[in-house]
Amino acid sequence: MRNVVTASDIPLSGELKIAIGTIVTPSAADLARDRGVVLREVRADELNGIAPPEFTVALGADHGGYSLKEALKPLFAERRLTVRDVGVHEPKSADYPDIALQVAEIVSRGEAARGVIIDGAGTGSAMAANKVPGVRAALCYDKASARNSREHNNANVLTLGGRLLTNTQAEEVLRVWLETPFAGGRHAARVDKITEIEKRFATWTPRS
Repeated sequence: MRNVVTASDIPLSGELKIAIGTIVTPSAADLARDRGVVLREVRADELNGIAPPEFTVALGADHGGYSLKEALKPLFAERRLTVRDVGVHEPKSADYPDIALQVAEIVSRGEAARGVIIDGAGTGSAMAANKVPGVRAALCYDKASARNSREHNNANVLTLGGRLLTNTQAEEVLRVWLETPFAGGRHAARVDKITEIEKRFATWTPRS
């Protein structure tokens, strides 16, 4: 089965390596052209050196999410996903916008298909990540919200509240989020509208 590249996979600039035979949707091709992104076909084993983006997850947490981040790592290994852990690497104080930005930029550049950010409540990280073009971050708190964010919104970043969920609850949410595909269809048109809003305000400046 061949991979498919949609508009949501196109990074802000630079180059996107895709496996030979990958299908590029017309909207993805148009967006790549608009952003000046070069789509280069390579062998699957050459994608990003170690692991292709679809098998890579950017992961980060502040001090409020550190313990949960570490507890969830075995789940990624179980699914044979490569984790790019941007920190924190010990439970020391950190500002969640800094962590959220690092994860969101990795996803925006197309180096990881998905990202997971954990802070105390998950709300602030979602707000920060969603400021980065190309990112659709969803704060999920149960299996239903996780499934909906993927099926309907094609969320590519998940945020979790490390102080609001138990390890078991968070694992259930993450598992469903990773396993649920985007439904496409009528939902694709709605996600495209999100992208259009993003493009509209990319060069917008408020009136003084």
